[in-house]
Amino acid sequence: MSDFLRPAARAALWRWREVLFAAGLAVLGLWWALGSFGVVRWIGVVLVLLGAGIAFAGWQRARFRQGGQGPGVVVLDERRLVYMGPLTGGTMDVADLTRLELEPAAMPSPHWVLTGVGGQGLAIPVNAEGAEALFDVFATLPGIRSGHMLDVLERTPGARVTVWEKERTLLH
Repeated sequence: MSDFLRPAARAALWRWREVLFAAGLAVLGLWWALGSFGVVRWIGVVLVLLGAGIAFAGWQRARFRQGGQGPGVVVLDERRLVYMGPLTGGTMDVADLTRLELEPAAMPSPHWVLTGVGGQGLAIPVNAEGAEALFDVFATLPGIRSGHMLDVLERTPGARVTVWEKERTLLH
């Protein structure tokens, strides 16, 4: 059964899996909403709305995924981010994150550059294995605009771009 689809087609379907699931859920809900009556009709309307919400979230996640064939492995364990790469690596607590940047000129692929409270840095390739977990980490950062982050990732600018920076608290 695994030979039924080409590897590239299988990878594309896997990348957009949440959107495909949401579309199926919405079609089922639409069928119930238009072809039934009573409680089933209202369940269908709820399924359509739920499908639309899941489709939007899945669309954002699919735009963030980069294939997972890059160097290194990303692991998220209890709000601690760990990157194990062939040449570099490190750990950083999500709470200590002060700046998030995209470095498009890094080799062999663009890197997310995370800066911590003490100035320590962690560079993670956008296509490292497990890098899709970074979307959940980045989405929890206060004040981040996910749409801006995805636009920067898709258009790959020519120079380093600051995607998010922690708001500094002043004493006076």
